Amino acid sequence: MLSELENNFSVLEKKILNLHKKFRNLSEKYAEQSDELEKLKEEYAEERRKNQNLAEENKELKLYSAISGNAEHNRLMKNHINRLVKEIDMCISELQNNGL
Repeated sequence: MLSELENNFSVLEKKILNLHKKFRNLSEKYAEQSDELEKLKEEYAEERRKNQNLAEENKELKLYSAISGNAEHNRLMKNHINRLVKEIDMCISELQNNGL
């Protein structure tokens, strides 16, 4: 009876040690994955900023092209001017409504 209990405890101890080892390995993997996730988030944010900058630069280049007389971008220029005029009109209207 006693040897059977010792054997059971020995088996349990081995299982516990094995589980503890697996837990440590998984904890290490989790830490590595967390670090990699943070790096990827930073890279994503940087690429997104670059993309936004390039989109803005592209928009400006099209606008400059339209200003310089490029026929392809005349419609873009007209639309841009119309948006600016509408924005100015809204500002004037708001100033008038505020009594200034």
